[in-house]
Amino acid sequence: MKIQKILKRLLQLHPKSEPSTLNRIKRLLKDLNSPENKISNLIQVVGTNGKHSLIVSAREIFETAGYTCNVNISPSLRKFNERYYFSGKYILDEELHDLLVEVEQINDNQSISFHEIITAAWILHASRNKSDINIMEAGALFRLDSSNVFQKNLCSVIMPIGIDHKDFLKEGTIDEIVYEKCSHLLGGSKIFVSEQKNDVLEKIKKNIANNSSEKFIFGQDYDYKKNTDGFIYKDKIGKMNLPLPNLSGDFQISNVSTAIAAARNLDQFKITESHIKEAITKIRSEARLQSITRGKLRKYVSESNQIIVDGAHNCLAAFAIKKYLETLNKEKKIFMVLSMMKNKEHKAFIQILKEKVHSITTLDMPNQTNFIKKEELSKIARSCGIPSKTGNSIEEALKDIASENKNATIFCTGSLYFAAEILNLN
Repeated sequence: MKIQKILKRLLQLHPKSEPSTLNRIKRLLKDLNSPENKISNLIQVVGTNGKHSLIVSAREIFETAGYTCNVNISPSLRKFNERYYFSGKYILDEELHDLLVEVEQINDNQSISFHEIITAAWILHASRNKSDINIMEAGALFRLDSSNVFQKNLCSVIMPIGIDHKDFLKEGTIDEIVYEKCSHLLGGSKIFVSEQKNDVLEKIKKNIANNSSEKFIFGQDYDYKKNTDGFIYKDKIGKMNLPLPNLSGDFQISNVSTAIAAARNLDQFKITESHIKEAITKIRSEARLQSITRGKLRKYVSESNQIIVDGAHNCLAAFAIKKYLETLNKEKKIFMVLSMMKNKEHKAFIQILKEKVHSITTLDMPNQTNFIKKEELSKIARSCGIPSKTGNSIEEALKDIASENKNATIFCTGSLYFAAEILNLN
């Protein structure tokens, strides 16, 4: 409760009318004695999708090899502490409370966004808790994101880029998004570019063409190929036969391959094939095609009902989800439970999944304010030609679907916030 009270105060420090800028966080960091300048062993991760999967994969590889990691992610899923990982463990409540109070007092009620002040707090704590690697996820974009305050890094990683967060942009085009994410990456280090759509890859190459960092591009400098037992990873160092990662969906092999490329092409670290083989079978990533096999929510469905939870919320993710759904048992109908934030491409998202979904139950987003109303979302689903109805709760939606079809796959998606609510209920 003490932490929630502080977070509530921090949310009120930034008038929404103020434009995006790095000036506020740079001012606060200066008042904190410039902790960002004490962090150099940094991996910065940008992109639209796959950032979290990349980060947990890379962390597992480094830690298996005996290195310590500090990690900053955004957003957190179930508990705010998830954003603050230091040397193998999440920050304790008391420690987090004291850190946020310290930064709040130094800020002295000056205007600053919530994301900026909590990022500054992580940077301060990371500068005091030295680890071998610091891994930092950029927010919605990067050019004006609070993670873009460093002078040097080990590398930047560009994960798949697509349309999202258009409300932060003037035009919301893919060109603008690529520019915001890629044009201001640090030079003099390394840049790893993950698997991308061809047209997006060309735009990324154009944006980083004059960057002095060494480039490692998927399909040119590293690659993978799935086989019956796992997958073959290949880069300039050599080839490895690897087991499938502990993540659902073939697209995760691509995310893991980028983590491998970064880990073993950073000269400061000694990452062996055995480290990688062990690490990728231990990766844990919640709300990414996660099957609910036990817990409180199972009592609302039959033993034959499969519940899958995923935080997908944009079109790029929807395409990846569609490919995954195609691998499921064709005899089991897929019933979707959907809840989304207001600023998403609702119709386009639903349209991509249209052929795979039997029906959709829409819900209001618990414990959020800026969500699309379930009635409006259901109307959009019906306009796409999918039978749709509204529900009053997650529990009720599961119960209704199970009573209609005791063999159905129940796929819950639309937002990481929604996925977190489901996991917390369970």
